[in-house]
Amino acid sequence: MRLLIAATACALAIAGAASAQDYNADPNYGDITLSPGFTPDPHLVSLRAGGDVSATAAGSACSGYITSAPDFRLNWSGKGSLNLRISVLSKADTTLVVNGPNGEWYCDDDTGEDNNPLVTLGSVAGRYEIWVGTYSSGDPAPAVLSISELSSF
Repeated sequence: MRLLIAATACALAIAGAASAQDYNADPNYGDITLSPGFTPDPHLVSLRAGGDVSATAAGSACSGYITSAPDFRLNWSGKGSLNLRISVLSKADTTLVVNGPNGEWYCDDDTGEDNNPLVTLGSVAGRYEIWVGTYSSGDPAPAVLSISELSSF
């Protein structure tokens, strides 16, 4: 009985953590539909990074603080020959959390240029929810989200 109670409590804790990011909520800074070969490339979105929800709820590899609603939503038609690169440019120490069309979470902190976050994905069609985080809860920072097929820009 004790084992059943402990397992139920653990399952509820995991379910509660996973629901911290509401990928169906209206994005804070809009959305766009893009296809391979889109112009201008990169597509840039100015936003305020950060929030008060721990990004670790999306996975142990995720870090920083984000909002519960995505910052931006990308509807990608896919079928391109180039990888899709989602990155952030900011003077603040930012993080990146992406929920892919298959429900898989992708996170990064310092892979991109100047230790900015970068997630490189194959050209898989579908809806991508994107969050840009900071390391201080409730301390938003100016940032630019970049969506590109180019290897450098």
